[in-house]
Amino acid sequence: MATNWGSLLQDKQQLEELARQAVDRALAEGVLLRTSQEPTSSEVVSYAPFTLFPSLVPSALLEQAYAVQMDFNLLVDAVSQNAAFLEQTLSSTIKQDDFTARLFDIHKQVLKEGIAQTVFLGLNRSDYMFQRSADGSPALKQIEINTISASFGGLASRTPAVHRHVLSVLSKTKEAGKILSNNPSKGLALGIAKAWELYGSPNALVLLIAQEKERNIFDQRAIENELLARNIHVIRRTFEDISEKGSLDQDRRLDGQEIAVVYFRDGYMPRQYSLQNWEARLLLERSHAAKCPDIATQLAGTKKVQQELSRPGMLEMLLPGQPEAVARLRATFAGLYSLDVGEEGDQAIAEALAAPSRFVLKPQREGGGNNLYGEEMVQALKQLKDSEERASYILMEKIEPEPFENCLLRPGSPARVVQCISELGIFGVYVRQEKTLVMNKHVGHLLRTKAIEHADGGVAAGVAVLDNPYPV
Repeated sequence: MATNWGSLLQDKQQLEELARQAVDRALAEGVLLRTSQEPTSSEVVSYAPFTLFPSLVPSALLEQAYAVQMDFNLLVDAVSQNAAFLEQTLSSTIKQDDFTARLFDIHKQVLKEGIAQTVFLGLNRSDYMFQRSADGSPALKQIEINTISASFGGLASRTPAVHRHVLSVLSKTKEAGKILSNNPSKGLALGIAKAWELYGSPNALVLLIAQEKERNIFDQRAIENELLARNIHVIRRTFEDISEKGSLDQDRRLDGQEIAVVYFRDGYMPRQYSLQNWEARLLLERSHAAKCPDIATQLAGTKKVQQELSRPGMLEMLLPGQPEAVARLRATFAGLYSLDVGEEGDQAIAEALAAPSRFVLKPQREGGGNNLYGEEMVQALKQLKDSEERASYILMEKIEPEPFENCLLRPGSPARVVQCISELGIFGVYVRQEKTLVMNKHVGHLLRTKAIEHADGGVAAGVAVLDNPYPV
C-alpha cells in the first residue's frame, strides 16, 4: 500500500508546523496520558503519542475484521463455558506457568463452589495485522484477542477529530471526510450498562479495579463518563482496597456497597499480584456481581487457548452448526504451533530454529513487550528445547505487513518520519444471562502504528502510537 501522504512527508518545515497544530488539537480533544514522572496525578498531563497522518487500511480488510468480531465474541463465550476444554488445553501450561496456574486454581475453586454470578459480560478487543501475501495483496491475520482490560477505547474515540483537523489545515476536506467516526467507549459502556441493568438492583454500583499508578486514566474516564450519563455510578478501587475492606454477605453480594459489575483494568500480568491481591481476586470472583472478565474468560484469552483453537475440528466442536462463523474465524488465523513436550512440539522447534525469521515465540502474557523474535528467540528455544518449561510458550507464524511511511509524534521527541507497520483492533461486547445471549456486537476500532524497528509492544508499553484507519 503506497502512502498518499508521500509528498507531505518530505517538507520538514511544513511537518513541524502541522505537528504543532496536531498536538494542540490532541490536547484540546482529550487525547491525554498522565506523565511517567507523575503517574498517580492529573496535575500535569501530556498528549498520548499519535501519528501525524491517518494510515491507509484496505476497506475490505476493515470490513472483514468488523464482520468476524461477533463470531469471536461467541467463540470466547463458548470457550469460557467449556470447563473440560479449558482444563484439557491448559493442562501442560499450568504445570510450567505459575501465573496461568493461579488463575486456573481460582477457576476450579469457583466451579467447585458453584458460580454465583448469573450475568456474564465480555468486553474484548481482537487485534490483527495485514499479512503481505505472495501476490502482494494484504490478508487479515489475527495477532491475539484481549479478554481483560482491553484498553484505548476511550482515546480512540478522541483521535478522529485530530486527523480530520490535520487534513483540513491542508485543505484536504474530501480526505478529512473519509476518516471514520469511532466511539468504542460508548459501546463498551453500553455493555457494562446492560450487565448492570440485568443484575437488577437500581442502587448497585460498578466497581472499576484500577492500578495505583495509572497513566491511562483518561481512557478509563471516558467509559465512566458514558455510564454516569446513564445514571450508573462507578467507584474506583485497587486490589489492595478490596483485600483490606472487601467481604461477601450470605448471598455472596459484595458487602458495604452493592456491586453489580466488576470491571478489571488491572490483573492481567503477574507483577500486578501480591498474595493479598490473589485473595482479593478470588473474593471478587466468588461474588454475585458480573465480572468483566470472569476468570474463565480471562483464561479463554490465553495464547495457549488461541493455539488450540487453530487445530482442525476445534471451532466446529465449540460452535456446532455454525459453518459460516467457523469459516470467517479460520480465515483470520495465522499459523500457531504447540510446544508441548512430544513429537509435535519437537517438530515446531526444529522448524523455528531452521527459519527463525518466520516465527515469534509467545509466553502466556498480556501487556506487550513479552514476545521473542530472531536471535533472542533462537537462544530461548535452545534453552527450552529439552525442558518441560517450553509448554508455557506457543510458537506463531510471524506476520509480515507491508511497511509504509508516517510521522510519529511523541512528547519530548522531535517529529520524525519513519517506516511503520500498523495493528488493527476491533472492540467486541457481549452480555449473557444464564445461558441466553442478550447482546453481541462490535463497537468500534483502534489502530496503533509503530516504527518497524520495534518488534513488540503497544501504546501503553511505549512503543506504538495511536492512529486512525484511512480506508482505501
